[in-house]
Amino acid sequence: MLTENALINATAAPASLSPSVSIVIPAYNEESVIRQCVTAAIYQSVPAHEIIVVDNMSKDSTAQTVSQLQQEYPESRICLLTQDREQGLIPTRNFGLDHATGDILGRIDADSLLEPDWVEEVQRAFADQSVQAATGPVIYYDMPMRRFGLKADDKVRQLLLKLSRHEYHFLFGSNMAMRRTAWESIRGSTCRDEKDEMHEDIDLSLHLAEHGLKIQYWPEMVSGMSARRLEDSPKDYRYYVQRFDRTYKAHNIKKIALRAPMAVIFSVYYPAKLLRAIHSANQPAVKRGGV
Repeated sequence: MLTENALINATAAPASLSPSVSIVIPAYNEESVIRQCVTAAIYQSVPAHEIIVVDNMSKDSTAQTVSQLQQEYPESRICLLTQDREQGLIPTRNFGLDHATGDILGRIDADSLLEPDWVEEVQRAFADQSVQAATGPVIYYDMPMRRFGLKADDKVRQLLLKLSRHEYHFLFGSNMAMRRTAWESIRGSTCRDEKDEMHEDIDLSLHLAEHGLKIQYWPEMVSGMSARRLEDSPKDYRYYVQRFDRTYKAHNIKKIALRAPMAVIFSVYYPAKLLRAIHSANQPAVKRGGV
């Protein structure tokens, strides 16, 4: 029951025009990066509604680090959840999305470093009520010429949109958000991928498309991420890229145009790997601070 003062304050306070944004971070053995990730999520021009870290039975100090951050930043809504029923990104991601209470559910990786205006840009992306999900480019913070790399990443993603004839706007797991109502619409049909053969973010994109839910590419919605995938061997990287094809097959999609992302992403492997090797040689102790 509202008190008289509370009722007056509730009546006098204008309704917020901007949606609240939750940030969900699945984590497994991420003690080396989780502090930077959560700190970047805290220091936003517009505060997040909540920052949810879902620990998936980590064997290192991931959970302890998040607990320490809760003590250091009591004014921030940092929530530490534990998903201990099964190992894997998808059940851990789902657990976090199910527990988020914001209007918009952001999802990033534990090695993501959000730009300071990320929450603000997410709110702008969803100002159009027809937009149900959004994604943006990334800046590789452990690569040389980072700002140039951001522009290149943006151009590649826009090229992929064009090559897919704008039929599919693909979400990117390191930098994505969707309305909570959109998640509630697709959560029961998303693939579990027990064999870990698919791209879980592409799977989300395809389920959104199947429900006629609009995905928006928003260039100003920028997240930093590590280029550590380039440390994979060519064989492992090829298997990673071929997750696209396996995801399409799971959805019975056979359009040749959608194979373009596989070709483009694999084509940048060798030049990007060379740049990363040169960068690592020149800077043996890489500072993982802001972007």
